[in-house]
Amino acid sequence: MKYLALIQARCGSTRLPNKVLKDLCGKPALQRMIERTEKSKLVDEVMVITSIEKNNLPILSLCAELGVRVGIGSEDDVLDRYYQTAKLLKPKYVIRLTADCPCFDAELLDKAIEGMRESTDYCGMISESFADGLDLEIIKFGALERSWREADHSYEREHVTQYIIRHPELFEVQNFESEIGYFGNHRWTVDEPEDFEVVRRIYEYFLGTEKGENFGYKDILAYLKECPEIVEINSRFTRNEGLMKSIREDRIMDIG
Repeated sequence: MKYLALIQARCGSTRLPNKVLKDLCGKPALQRMIERTEKSKLVDEVMVITSIEKNNLPILSLCAELGVRVGIGSEDDVLDRYYQTAKLLKPKYVIRLTADCPCFDAELLDKAIEGMRESTDYCGMISESFADGLDLEIIKFGALERSWREADHSYEREHVTQYIIRHPELFEVQNFESEIGYFGNHRWTVDEPEDFEVVRRIYEYFLGTEKGENFGYKDILAYLKECPEIVEINSRFTRNEGLMKSIREDRIMDIG
């Protein structure tokens, strides 16, 4: 296997409880994310990874209905969850995605894969030129394994790729930059009730057009250009709030 996409999902979100299972115009948000990822022409398999907490059982049920395999691991050590799942299949690359991005565009993922240098250990949207909610990270399995062995800060274990990003002397890191210019001020992720309202309006609009479920990020930008009031709904929220909180609460972990 060359490319394994792992979508991390859980039901324990505090800001928007059960956000990944919220109905998004007829389907759970997680199902929307899975189906949009499966549009990739290059990914070999799409899996969901969740934690052993029993409140995540509905995620397992949904994935069983959809015929999607699930990896189960630590609630807090998400890096371990990724590694333990990936090492069973030994892909050359692991693609990290999150379930709270139901506007994800698989064409962007394929472009990032095609533009990734052979020597690159990690490719991601480091400059944040894309809308929040289009996030993707491509990691060589060897780099994931090394970070699993060496990362000992709690935020590095929770946020999976932080050890790689913050150690360019150890890993070759490649930025995936927007080809149409900066639009990182847009927020299409689902962390807050206001975020869900924005994404719901996007889906509601396109499902009523010929595009249906097959809209891409350029389609969304064109729609929101005509409806700037939608962009304002969640504009007060800051990008990467979860990561910043984890860094403030950082602690050294015993990784044995």
